[in-house]
Amino acid sequence: MLKEQTFYYPKEGTYMKLLLLLGRSGQPSLAQDLFTEMQQQGCQPTPELYTALIGAYCRNGLLDEALKLLEDMKAAPLCQPDVYTYSILLKAFVDASRFDLVDAMYKEMAERSVTPNTVTQNIILSLFGNSGQVELMEKWYEKFRGYGIEPETRTFNILIGAYGKKRMYDKMSAVMEYMRRLAFPWTTATYNNVIEAFAVAGDAKNMEDTFNQMRSEGMKPDTKTFCCLINGFSNAALFHKVVGMVKLAERLDVPANTSFHNSVLAACAKAEDLMEMERVFRHMKHMQCEADAITYSILLEAYRKEGMTDKMYALQQENPSLVSTELVMV
Repeated sequence: MLKEQTFYYPKEGTYMKLLLLLGRSGQPSLAQDLFTEMQQQGCQPTPELYTALIGAYCRNGLLDEALKLLEDMKAAPLCQPDVYTYSILLKAFVDASRFDLVDAMYKEMAERSVTPNTVTQNIILSLFGNSGQVELMEKWYEKFRGYGIEPETRTFNILIGAYGKKRMYDKMSAVMEYMRRLAFPWTTATYNNVIEAFAVAGDAKNMEDTFNQMRSEGMKPDTKTFCCLINGFSNAALFHKVVGMVKLAERLDVPANTSFHNSVLAACAKAEDLMEMERVFRHMKHMQCEADAITYSILLEAYRKEGMTDKMYALQQENPSLVSTELVMV
């Protein structure tokens, strides 16, 4: 309808927003159609528009199509790929475990004198760190340092989180001390990563000490902080401290989102306190906090252990989209 108006003139910004929207909504083919129509309407492609379309393909796992577009970009003198184009591609390659393409793309960037930036660095380090590939994360960290890219607070938080998940506490502590020496502030995310590492290990003492240090330094704990604390005390079978953390979160007005409720539900289930678990679930619904697949999996497993098939079926009737018949029958 808009195109039919006499005042209509195609604008790059409008197409950019539409391309991003179509990519996020899982419609890369429509994004490609829009890109073609855009050119027919007289709006010339730019590196940013190409990058948005490549992002649409990458977001939906269509790497071959994304690489073909990259070649189209390189063939267009005024649309050469930049560091943001390559960052999107690198993220997609790591997500798909195509590490051969990561190396190839990194070499291409060097050949084309496209210097990685901090965003590129953090994307790559985060993806390797989250997948537990610490050696590759360290290798790429050194590569980026060789490019002269300095780490920032988020970079260090990524390293701390990765080391914590692998229980490499010596390296985790070394990074934290290095941050102190370079006068990088420890942020809420820094503390959350450390607390989470101790929580997974069930190391309640070090977890609680870290939390107390966090508060003594005036850092404000957030929802993730309390999720980690609740999980940690639950893993250590210190359920009275779980209750204390829930009450403290309420006093500090920390938002109780779905993840928070899931942590409390899981703690109740681990303590085999199904009555309290059901009370928390009712409260969650009363607060209009939307349950997700994790919520229902916690409830189902707790009922399954007790042989409460009637309650399992009730959950399936309540939300068949998240609780399939197969899950109830297992």
